[in-house]
Amino acid sequence: MNAFVSYKAEENYAIITINNGKANAISHEVIAGLNASLDVAEQENKVVILTGISGIFSAGFDLKVMAKSSDSAKELVTKGSRLSLRMLAFPQPIILACSGHAIAKGAFLLLSVDYRIGVEGDFKIGLNEVMIGMTMHNAGIAIAKARLSEVYLNRSVNNAEIYNSKQAVEAGFLDIIVSQDALLMSAIKAAEMFSKLNKKAHAATKLKVRKFHLEALEVAIELDLKSEISIHP
Repeated sequence: MNAFVSYKAEENYAIITINNGKANAISHEVIAGLNASLDVAEQENKVVILTGISGIFSAGFDLKVMAKSSDSAKELVTKGSRLSLRMLAFPQPIILACSGHAIAKGAFLLLSVDYRIGVEGDFKIGLNEVMIGMTMHNAGIAIAKARLSEVYLNRSVNNAEIYNSKQAVEAGFLDIIVSQDALLMSAIKAAEMFSKLNKKAHAATKLKVRKFHLEALEVAIELDLKSEISIHP
């Protein structure tokens, strides 16, 4: 879709890959590429596999953009929150093949899809905002509340606890873990299985199941637009 996000269509699914440098950062260009890719997948009515580069799915928002100004940070965070809202309501199943580390917005994307496959190993997965001096935004809290249990919500959001792949399954960031070599094939197997779902029933049921959380996320995004991004030295 652009220099940072690729789209590959197969018969029953499409693979969307983020490739944006060492940290695989979520930038304006990456979000634009993801939205464009989701547009095509929606038009083609395909199950989506979202993945990153070897060893890392994403370390979060582009820090160069976040450091420019409060307005610059707010713009990127808002786009990221709206992307999560879209993904949570996406009519087709989205499978995330987490290729390694997933920190901050990378971990929030794990919480924004339907099925998460990670890789075995000492990879870091979690929400580090409080650790790096950022007060968690309302949309982030809403996304975490939708997918994490009360215990892990507090540990992850308030305490910025970071998990390895095995712990991330227990916390709720991942559903299963496989070997690195088996990641893509496991995602494809899941996509083939999900492609057999009745598409209209899946889409309608998803909106029913997530109605409360989608509404809460919409409210949280509006609250964030009226607030400053709080970054503490």
